[in-house]
Amino acid sequence: MKLVVQGLRRGKVDFVNGEFMMRTIAGSNATIVNICDAELVGTTVNGDGLVMNISKEYYGGELVSANDALAMIKKSDVANLVGKRIVDLVVNEDLATEEAVKFVGKTAFLLIYRFT
Repeated sequence: MKLVVQGLRRGKVDFVNGEFMMRTIAGSNATIVNICDAELVGTTVNGDGLVMNISKEYYGGELVSANDALAMIKKSDVANLVGKRIVDLVVNEDLATEEAVKFVGKTAFLLIYRFT
């Protein structure tokens, strides 16, 4: 049985530079990267009894291209991703499965953990 996640787009996805906001947190044992679709910074999304504040303090940092976002996700131990475009990109690159994607309202949310 194939699960199709509503709202995700498989196949060729075109992205332009500077579409994502990224904040990196480097600790002694792990690197965490928070990335969201740039237009979501400063918004709050609601759905199914959940509220997610997409704050500049948490997701803001630097505006990055799709290539830079992918490179950092591949190097990080934990990736915290919010927004349709960044989640589509990661799923299309086979870095996560559609089944792992969750939604807060209509906003896609994905956590990736790398275990070594």
